[in-house]
Amino acid sequence: MGGNLMTTNTKQLTQPAPCKTSWLEKVKPHLELIAALFSGVLILLGWMLSNIGLETPSILIYLASFVIGGYAKAKEGFEDTIADKELNVEMLMIFAAIGSAIIGYWTEGAILIFIFALSGALETYTMNKSHKEISALMDLQPEEALRITNGYEETVAVSLLHVGDLILVKPGERIPSDGKITDGRTNIDEAAITGESIPVSKSLDDEVFAGTVNLRGTITVEITKPANETLFQKIITLVQSAQSEKSPSQLFIERFEGTYVKIVLTVVALMLFVPHFVLGWSWTETFYRAMILLVVASPCALVASIMPATLSAISNGARHGILFKGGIHLENLGNLRAIALDKTGTLTKGKPEVTDVIIREDLNEEDFLFHIASVENYSNHPLATSIVRYAKTKLAKDIIKPDNMEDISGNGVQAYFNGVLWQVGKADFVGRSEAEQFQNGIALTLAEQGKTIVYARDNQGIAGILTLKDVVREETITAIEALKNEGIHTVMLTGDGEKTAKAIASESHIDAYIAECLPETKVTEVKKLKEQYGTVAMVGDGINDAPALATASVGIAMGEGTDVALETADVVLMKNDLPRIAEAVRLSKKMNRIIKQNVVFSISVIMVLIASNFLQFLDLPYGVIGHEGSTILVILNSLRLLRN
Repeated sequence: MGGNLMTTNTKQLTQPAPCKTSWLEKVKPHLELIAALFSGVLILLGWMLSNIGLETPSILIYLASFVIGGYAKAKEGFEDTIADKELNVEMLMIFAAIGSAIIGYWTEGAILIFIFALSGALETYTMNKSHKEISALMDLQPEEALRITNGYEETVAVSLLHVGDLILVKPGERIPSDGKITDGRTNIDEAAITGESIPVSKSLDDEVFAGTVNLRGTITVEITKPANETLFQKIITLVQSAQSEKSPSQLFIERFEGTYVKIVLTVVALMLFVPHFVLGWSWTETFYRAMILLVVASPCALVASIMPATLSAISNGARHGILFKGGIHLENLGNLRAIALDKTGTLTKGKPEVTDVIIREDLNEEDFLFHIASVENYSNHPLATSIVRYAKTKLAKDIIKPDNMEDISGNGVQAYFNGVLWQVGKADFVGRSEAEQFQNGIALTLAEQGKTIVYARDNQGIAGILTLKDVVREETITAIEALKNEGIHTVMLTGDGEKTAKAIASESHIDAYIAECLPETKVTEVKKLKEQYGTVAMVGDGINDAPALATASVGIAMGEGTDVALETADVVLMKNDLPRIAEAVRLSKKMNRIIKQNVVFSISVIMVLIASNFLQFLDLPYGVIGHEGSTILVILNSLRLLRN
């Protein structure tokens, strides 16, 4: 056979047959939440039985609710206590529930377990959901590559590629590793890296990145980085790193937890003995007061101060197309001081649209668009698609198939109409000098506005130009102004060049912008904003935004964005409605006010109950009424957040 023919030796990897997900595997992530809710049902049943005089069955039902609802938190409490060698809030809740039962208040003990179990289950569920973006990223990274060795092709795992290896990438395939083109030319969709919708022309010695898509020609790529050091892998690493960092609030709560438990248990332990010897109380009175203290000092009202308010606010947001993935993210929004926004698909529509049509004096616009659309209709370039779509809305006749159609890769397209050659493409393709002089150099002025210029030429010279631009959403300006009214500094982060970034920032009323951003750049800029402003949000919709979304205090994704962005983000705008961000900020501020009211009120009640107990003014029934009554009041206060 001829020496130029390449013999193919493809190694097929056996794919495991997909296994069916069992019912238990589907339910397993939700078992803690199911157990908490079931314990609530048992509490209701036990209360009904006790009301009709069936005390023994009701106690057995309450015991079941203790075990079912409290198992997960009790297990966590015991394990953490052993590991950290320090008691925690989980243990305090267990002791308080047992104390309630000892003095005969089974209902209160069971409710205490139920509230704590429910909050823990919701927290666990949210945590499990937040880790799915890593697997979503992995799905976009090719596992195999077509390596060329001494003229032979073989399919190998990407992990086996080494620097210097040559791989073949065909049209429609994702590039498996970072490298440079050694043969061929093509257009690459780099949205996975830069987030920009317009493909980039690539030819000899140009750099390509793992995870991007080869749209047109077959190319040979020389590997320049190991698989674990590619730009795409860095995105995965950045997401993992950012998610592992604990917020200052979380660290404070963990430090406070141990101190609170020690104080309460120490005081209860003293109450079991000191009053008998010092104040002359009877052993019955001493034990009675100690158990009341354990009940009234339990943070039931404090827990209810936060969770119902958070759930109410989350429900309110969901009704208005704002999905919060956890209460901490909703809380952080109220402290927002700066917000970074991606351009493509966030501030703009994400698709190039024709904005200007400028033609030579001897032509009319309809005839010009007819020729351009007829030529571009047979190109698969995204700009060509936009031009054809625009032309069809303006033309009264159907476009036709021209003669001798030819796609000049990286430059443009050309075809003949009745023997007249029409060329559509870049300035160099149609003649740069004439292109720049057309209509007194108007193309240069339009380029300053961040527009992409497409030139058209016939046998008489430059026939005209079309400009395309990723246009700003209609609601963008309203959204940015609303954020400014809340005292929030706005910054645009984009992979576009300086001219386009400046134009879009001006149209959007953005305070500042950073151009030519790669994923790493966006992370760096978000970190700078956090150092300067404290609490910072990031808004994006692409894979390239995932690291910045994870790094920001609050990550906000557009609902029509990529799966990775949606999974990484803390907040999702389900209807891509940017003005909802300002609404979410106002909702967060209202929630934070209500939480502060609840916390101050609940702590005040606990302190009054504890003082009354020490002074022997408080009997157990009144202690329970005060304790549970304060819980009910803070819940009712929290429910105000359900209103619009």
